[in-house]
Amino acid sequence: MLNKIRNIQWRQVGYFFLGIASLVGVGMLMSLVTKKDQVQVCTSLKVLVEGKETFIDQQDISSMIQDKFGRVVGRNLNEIPLQKIENELKKSPYVSEADVHMDMDGTMQVQVLQREVVLRVINQMGQEYYVDSKNQKIPVTLKYVPHVMVANGNIKEGYKKALEPVQSSLVKDLVNVVEHTKNDDLWSNQIVQLFVNSDRDIEIVPRVGEQSLIIGSADSLDYKLNRLTTFYKHIMPRVGTGAYSKVNVKYGGQIICERNGDWFIDSLQMKMNKK
Repeated sequence: MLNKIRNIQWRQVGYFFLGIASLVGVGMLMSLVTKKDQVQVCTSLKVLVEGKETFIDQQDISSMIQDKFGRVVGRNLNEIPLQKIENELKKSPYVSEADVHMDMDGTMQVQVLQREVVLRVINQMGQEYYVDSKNQKIPVTLKYVPHVMVANGNIKEGYKKALEPVQSSLVKDLVNVVEHTKNDDLWSNQIVQLFVNSDRDIEIVPRVGEQSLIIGSADSLDYKLNRLTTFYKHIMPRVGTGAYSKVNVKYGGQIICERNGDWFIDSLQMKMNKK
């Protein structure tokens, strides 16, 4: 019995000293790592720019960092303000997200995600701006012109500063039309441009056909686009692509077609259209 007690006590003592030794080892390791970070220098700068747009590139990001914070390669790691650099990158109107960190080998990694624009607006005064996927305004740049839908005409809302939110229901409706149709095989190819007429109604400028397609607002958009599809499938094949100057589906239950030349207006009920 006494031997068992002595064995248990020595085992506990051994565990105690082993724990102390482990703590000391960890402390020494952390101290070495801290000292290494304090004296290690930045060996290289790697920049990754993600997103389908190319408003900015790797050289733009590198130049921005150097202009604001000086050269980082060759500087001690503890002298490089990583968080401030990250915050500064996020101020760019073309940057959605940014991450800046240092690898163990001293490489400064910069990852930037660009904003995705969905619409280019040219208002009635000729002022231009982009609207991104978060309904924020992005300034136009000569460096890069994204392939997005253009909306112009009687649009009052202008541009004051980067990233200000869209205010008017009209511009929001224009964005809704683009977002609603961008994944539709027919309408993503058929819509060339959006135009706001003198009545503040949204018109679709089509790729096929000479007529303007008036939808009014973005309300009941599926219903309106379905009626326009009916026009293309059942009416246009009978009359030809140049018969009408305007096709209006703003009002429920009918397709109002304005003929070219003589200003004659056809009001075609839905039951007639589907025959």
